[in-house]
Formats: sequence, structure tokens, C-alpha cells
Amino acid sequence: MANKTLVIMAAGMGSRYGGIKQVDPVGPNGEIILEYAIFDALNAGFDKVVFIINRSIEEIFKERIGDKIEKRVHTSYVYQSVQDIPKGFDVPHDRVKPWGTGHAVLLCKDVIDSPFAVIGADDYFGATSFTVLGEHLETLQDAKDMHQYCMVGFRLENTLSENGHVSRGICSVTHDGYLRSVQERTKIMKFGDDIRYTEDDQNWVSIPSGSTVSMNMWGFTPSLFDELEAMFIEFLDKHRDNSNKVEFYLPVVADSLISSRKARVKVLRTEDRWYGVTYKEDKPVVTEAVRKMHMQGTYPLRLWQE
Repeated sequence: MANKTLVIMAAGMGSRYGGIKQVDPVGPNGEIILEYAIFDALNAGFDKVVFIINRSIEEIFKERIGDKIEKRVHTSYVYQSVQDIPKGFDVPHDRVKPWGTGHAVLLCKDVIDSPFAVIGADDYFGATSFTVLGEHLETLQDAKDMHQYCMVGFRLENTLSENGHVSRGICSVTHDGYLRSVQERTKIMKFGDDIRYTEDDQNWVSIPSGSTVSMNMWGFTPSLFDELEAMFIEFLDKHRDNSNKVEFYLPVVADSLISSRKARVKVLRTEDRWYGVTYKEDKPVVTEAVRKMHMQGTYPLRLWQE
């Protein structure tokens, strides 16, 4: 069995939610949402976890989740900082937010040497999602002239919040199941049985039911790091005059590598229901869904047996 690493991006703060939602309990025994992802990943054969965190939440993060996971799987920490950029570039004095998900993954370069998955810390993805991703990583190997990556594709209707708009990467997929492009839509909402997005807060456009979306659940080989390094330098150079807020997004990197024919990304389908706390009002929904999964036997009554 090939080694498989799970990279968890947990450096960002939940601005719309209003707190460090990565460590907010949702389970019946105080489990946080991230614990379910790790539980499912370990069952799917992942044997290493890398947490990307901000040092400002290090103490509470390790207290609530890190120390517990270290007892069960090889665990590493990577610290994302706005100061961690290549020589020749300056950090704007008013820059507060991290440089984005692409930058976060780049920082893992020195701790990963095998195929790896990348997820966010805010989401419940479902056991099947980790199973299909883990199985595909077992065989993931770059071709001579083409990187071979993968992404778990969710049904759009399985990823929405009842309490406001969400941002999703709408995917175009080839007939043989490869990602053609990802287009980020930052305001997607339900309108009865219809799902729509807007770019200007005035005109709403329908999105077909069943559309495939990215929830930032990716699979890569270590070849990604050289690509990230080169593209991050290009990104910083392009934004020298307006780099106080721009972010280097992982989906944009994937999209660029596809369009330049440097990579193929296999779309792995899942019917799992996504859960997440985008808004405070989402928490009771997630808590009740998790409670039912425990009662139905999807998870043991106590997630971790001491």
C-alpha cells in the first residue's frame, strides 16, 4: 500500500462565521467537524496528517484536535505566515490575511514526498469521498509529460447552505471524466427548487441541478510543489502594486495547469452530502446531522476509543 498524506488547511479564520470555527464542537462528545474528516481518512488508509495552521491559534488548535490526533497517526505542523514569501518581494504593511490556499500547500513542500490529499478544515465531506480519493491516490503517478492529479466532485445541490450564499467552484468535466475547468462563483443561493448565482448582486443566473462542484478536496503528487513555487513568484510579481488583499488560490493553479496542458485532473464522483458551518445559523443543522449519523451507526457513539 502506497503512503498517503492528508493535508488539512486550517490557517484561515471564519470571517463570516465570526470566530475560530475550526475548533467549534459539533459532535455529541465535543468533536469538532475536522475530526470526522480525519476519522474517515484514517479508515480510508491515510497514514500521515499535515496541519497547516496560523501560530495565533496553535495553542487552542493543539489542545482541541492536534494532541488527540498525534496519538493515532503520524502528524506534522506547517505554519502559514504572510511573511513567508520568496526573496525580492515585500509584504505590504497592511497585509493581514494569509496568501491563500495555493501558498498554504506550497509551504508543505519539505514534509511531503508521496501522493497527498488536500482539504479544508471547515467541512464535512463524507466517508465515501475519502474512500474514492484514497483508492485513486494508490495508483496516482505522473506521466512523462503530464502531471496526474485528481479532485472529488460533489453534486451542487448537496453542498448548499440554507442560511445564505456560498462560494463554489463550478466544474466543467470532459466526457471521460477529467476536469476541463473550474469557475469560481462567489454567490450561489437556493431559490425554491432553483439554484442561482450572481456576479453583481442584481442579476441571478440559474445553475443546472446535478452540476459538479469542487469543495477543495484534491489529490496531488509531489510534482505540484515545483509548479506552485514558480506560479507563486509569477503571482507576486504580477501583483506588486496591489498585493495587500489578493490571494493565491489552489483551484486557480489547477485550472492554469490544465489549460496549459501540464496536468490532467481526474474527477472522482461522490454522492455524499457536504456539511459545513459557513454561517452561525448552520451550526444547529450540522450538529443534528452529526447526531443522527452517530445514532445510525455511521460513526461509533464515541468517535475515538481511548
